[in-house]
Amino acid sequence: MDHLTSTSIPGMETVAKLGLLPEEYDAIVEYLGRKPNFTELSVYSVMWSEHCSYKNSIKWLKTLPRKGPHLLAEAGDENAGLVDLGDGLACAFKIESHNHPSALEPYQGAATGVGGINRDIFTMGARPIAQLNSLRFGNPALERTKWLLKGVVKGIGDYGNAFGVPVVAGEVFFDDCYNTNPLVNAMSVGVVKTGNTISAISYGKGNPVFIVGSSTGKDGIHGATFASEDITEASADKIPAVQVGDPFQEKLLLEASLEVIKTGAVVGMQDMGAAGITCSTSEMSAKGKHGMVIHLDKVPMRQKDMQPFEILLSESQERMLVVVEKGREKEVEAVFEKWDLNCVQIGEVIEGDILRYYMHGELVAEVPADSLVLGGGAPVYEREYSEPSYYREKDKFRMEQVPVPGDLPSVARALLAHPNIASKNWVIEQYDTMVGTKNMSTNVLSDAAVVNLKGTRKALALTVDCNSRYVHADPDIGCAIAVAEAARNIACAGGEPSAITNCLNFGNPYNPEVYWQFVGAIKGMSRACLRFATPVTGGNVSFYNQASSGDSSEPVFPTPVIGMMGVLPDKDLQTGIAFRQEGDLVFLIGSSRNDISCSEYLYSYHKVKLSPPPYFDLEEEYQVHQAVKGLIRAGLLQSAHDVADGGLFVTLFEKAAAGKLGCAIDCDHEVRKDAFLFGEAQGRVVVSVGVSDQGAFAEMLSQTDVEFSLLGEVGGQEILIDGESFGGLEQLKKIHNGTFPAILGE
Repeated sequence: MDHLTSTSIPGMETVAKLGLLPEEYDAIVEYLGRKPNFTELSVYSVMWSEHCSYKNSIKWLKTLPRKGPHLLAEAGDENAGLVDLGDGLACAFKIESHNHPSALEPYQGAATGVGGINRDIFTMGARPIAQLNSLRFGNPALERTKWLLKGVVKGIGDYGNAFGVPVVAGEVFFDDCYNTNPLVNAMSVGVVKTGNTISAISYGKGNPVFIVGSSTGKDGIHGATFASEDITEASADKIPAVQVGDPFQEKLLLEASLEVIKTGAVVGMQDMGAAGITCSTSEMSAKGKHGMVIHLDKVPMRQKDMQPFEILLSESQERMLVVVEKGREKEVEAVFEKWDLNCVQIGEVIEGDILRYYMHGELVAEVPADSLVLGGGAPVYEREYSEPSYYREKDKFRMEQVPVPGDLPSVARALLAHPNIASKNWVIEQYDTMVGTKNMSTNVLSDAAVVNLKGTRKALALTVDCNSRYVHADPDIGCAIAVAEAARNIACAGGEPSAITNCLNFGNPYNPEVYWQFVGAIKGMSRACLRFATPVTGGNVSFYNQASSGDSSEPVFPTPVIGMMGVLPDKDLQTGIAFRQEGDLVFLIGSSRNDISCSEYLYSYHKVKLSPPPYFDLEEEYQVHQAVKGLIRAGLLQSAHDVADGGLFVTLFEKAAAGKLGCAIDCDHEVRKDAFLFGEAQGRVVVSVGVSDQGAFAEMLSQTDVEFSLLGEVGGQEILIDGESFGGLEQLKKIHNGTFPAILGE
């Protein structure tokens, strides 16, 4: 048996610098039967980081609903979730964060986030067909926020546009809590023929192990560890932990990967994302219950004199590990040679559970694969949690103490100009939304993106949603609302919700009040997912999203972003938000409430920063969705748009602007007028109905328990409320469209 050549034993100071706890070091010694050398310690430090091991979250993640009739892979089984679409097709989709890299280097941080999530999709054999993103930034008046916004949007646009996958939906939200630590969550969706997927697994003694794609450099070393700590003033020194992406190389890798899978010579394949070669060798080996021998000096490198730990931990982009059936190496090499990509055998599969890493023939690290991974030897913690002091404070809010403004049209205009509600055209125009010709939402703007499944009658409905202000106010209710809003968006677009992926962005898990937020959000997500029959297919946990300065540390709002996919059984069911013809009747499905809690109106106009979440009843919400889906299938709706940020007025404006038709409505005078127009009570959808369909519409709803009311009718070129003009469409659109150019000076 070979002996380790690197026998220098790191001290406990090094252990701490690598982010390992003393008890974790003791566990490593027990697994190895000896003290680890520096290379081995580095391997454990990245694999046992929160980013790779989920050690502080997995206990609660396992309580999420993870089974469903259409799931082809349970959460955690593969690189991404996999859902049966029927017609011989399956959908692979996943969302992940790239928050810390984007905080330091927004262009490359966001770009490589897009690249990494797309690789998770095509390493399964699925072709990515749609991208979505959820972005959070600080105060837009700050120069740093402008720099981050411009860099992140350009990074997403440049990488996605060059790679050739359209951005079909997303959200952008601003709050001071994100001033230091922005959130950049990227989602990718792909389609594959059922049965043609490939697994991230390794087995078969003697099967060769190849590294394919780009060469390996020093970028991204300890990126997984960096993602598992607070952002501080010293974080800028860790810019080498930020990866550098090349979308053109990734496009070649996509085509080569899908082609090589068709040869049938591939045993398993995994993207080299967080922790690089370390992660892919250990996870594939542990899953297949085999080991590997890896020769690090054979790895194609773009920098000289790289140390073994640097090669193992590098997160250089556009690389994958491929295990091939012995004897079929030439078939695989020919494919990658055709696409002008590296394809180098760096090792082989062995029996047992050991990973042996060599450098120039010398053994530099020897570790059991299973000891490194989630579900194996990686630690699992149950953190303490306690209710934050602010949680009870929010209940002291009384709407009666907030006066109704005398000039509600001016309030409406202020909301339309607010960065959280204003048009995001400045962002959208930097993304290629048309490439691939599958995006059906460019011609018919819908609450969810609708993506064509060519060759079938079906389409996908996709959305990302989370109002972090609601989650901060009450994590359980706020996260349930995030799931409900996603399902509502899909229902309004004509789809049937199917499954979710999540990106859970929170502060430091060692802070009991932060962990309380995390636990509450998981409980709310579980409750809502069970009701909407949308199991969790996987996702990402991103802790340590906060700014640390001296002894103080301020976490971001808890932001559990929900990425949901649904299916339109028939493309003809696609329903847009736009008013379509003069004289159509405007109805509200659901009930208006005397409620302005947690609304953008209360938060930004009245500057009330703490209040309960808006009214929400999960069962009422579910019944509204069912009613809307039934009306769409009966062909009774001209349009549908949910009431969300900004309340009813913003919903009406968006419908009017999309259809270039105004409306005249009357308020319910049993409800405070500001609450009626700007409150964000949940479970409401505004629809337009042809006059000839009014009877059938009313009859169908009368057979349910869902409340509905006539608001008014479509027509004209302004929005009239109780006979008062709230502005002409052109004037309001100018306000709505002017915010981002004004902020960014463009």
